[in-house]
Amino acid sequence: MRWWKVLGVAGLAGVAATGAVVARSERRRRAYTPDQVRAQLHERYAGISADRAETATTYEEQA
Repeated sequence: MRWWKVLGVAGLAGVAATGAVVARSERRRRAYTPDQVRAQLHERYAGISADRAETATTYEEQA
């Protein structure tokens, strides 16, 4: 019976720790302003577009 208690307490500690990690990441995510998020998305899109254009150019040169 004692092992069940230890297992239960360990489970509760794990749930609490997971909740703390989720709360911390949520706070970090909400710390960005909408303009900052938009700027990051535009940067990512520009990087992907540049990579695709480079890949297409490389493919055309090989053909």
